[in-house]
Amino acid sequence: MYFTDRTDAGRRLAARLHHLKSQDLVVVGLPRGGVPVAAQVAEALGAPLDVCLVRKLGVPFQPELAMGAIGEEGVRVIHEAVVRATGVTGRDLAAVEEHERGVLEQRARRYRGERQPARYEGRTVLVVDDGLATGSTALAACRIARARGASRIVLAVPVAPHDWSARLGGEADEGVCLHTPRQFHAIGEFYADFGQTSDEEVIACLEHNRAAHATSDAPPAAGSASPEHDSLPYDRSVRIPAAGAALDGRLTVPRGAPGVVLFAHGSGSSRKSPRNRFVATGLNRAGLGTLLFDLLTEAEAVNRDNLFDTALLARRLTQATEWLREQPDTQGMEFGYFGASTGAAAALWAAAEPAADVTAVVSRGGRPDLAGPRLPEVKAPTLLIVGGRDHLVLDLNRQAAARLSCEHQLAIVPGATHLFEEPGTLESVTELATDWFSRHLA
Repeated sequence: MYFTDRTDAGRRLAARLHHLKSQDLVVVGLPRGGVPVAAQVAEALGAPLDVCLVRKLGVPFQPELAMGAIGEEGVRVIHEAVVRATGVTGRDLAAVEEHERGVLEQRARRYRGERQPARYEGRTVLVVDDGLATGSTALAACRIARARGASRIVLAVPVAPHDWSARLGGEADEGVCLHTPRQFHAIGEFYADFGQTSDEEVIACLEHNRAAHATSDAPPAAGSASPEHDSLPYDRSVRIPAAGAALDGRLTVPRGAPGVVLFAHGSGSSRKSPRNRFVATGLNRAGLGTLLFDLLTEAEAVNRDNLFDTALLARRLTQATEWLREQPDTQGMEFGYFGASTGAAAALWAAAEPAADVTAVVSRGGRPDLAGPRLPEVKAPTLLIVGGRDHLVLDLNRQAAARLSCEHQLAIVPGATHLFEEPGTLESVTELATDWFSRHLA
């Protein structure tokens, strides 16, 4: 394996692309798996992120094998050799193309809504995917970028076959690939985690990038803010001092925000969790601030015992809250906790501290049982959100709710499993959390 997951691949790919940072650049991800990779690249380069909508045309009886691709702007790529070798008829090809065209249009509406694609004309367009196999979708994406007036096209992927550049036929002006093995069967074999990317994750990446570029990257320096600028919105990277560590985070504060919600991630996750970023973006739209941060450093996260050390994670959450209280831009605000999975236990543990001054807590698919005897000490109004099909965790949350003495509610999202991957379920989580925090933080 070369990459832990798509986030890891994106970070490592970004390190090879810094020569593009000074250019008029737009980063384009290929949905769905290419978007989390592209999101890391766009963040590192400080560039806007867009999607380039393409669909692989899979052989009917072997859909993972591409016989071509279609995309926006009427782009169509057919691999005649694959069509001939597999015996696909013209009728078969037309049926697959009709189906994929419908999916393409559906995803365009879902990902962009009423928004137009980013401006490509006269810009460098950096096309990013999670890997390249036959090259069909990458070829289609490059042609779309060219049709939209890109002055220069760069294609970047973490892994591809050794002859990958020849497969593109000069469609890209520059190609960047981290690994080009001669033994190549499938992209997924080079990832430890190559799970399917959901539509919700794609939307979260796009919305997070959009929010970052709609606000100022640099807030007023401490001690220099004037009253008329105190309420200006901003989105910036932060480093939070904690006992023996410095924790990386992202602080977003919309104009006039009454409070900030601190996110406690589950085991093995980080501030870049697509699901938590999706929820955070929804809270930002509702006028609430958010702090997405790592409760552990990279070195600490290597020790798996730390991932389940609820007391340690809760201390880090408390230290981040204290740090926020001292910042000139967030002084006097209310604070809430949003915990996911094991992070929910840390949020409840921290909220149960005698000196805790937290206004509300929301748990998503949480493990409140790991907060154990601390549950009766929680004073902040608490919302427990659980998937209707997450039977074991649902039972644990029912038991935990019975031990809470504060205002609390158990909300069940029908049809959702533990990770809320089903269509519409993460939107339901966002609506429930937004309503809870809006009522209690305002």
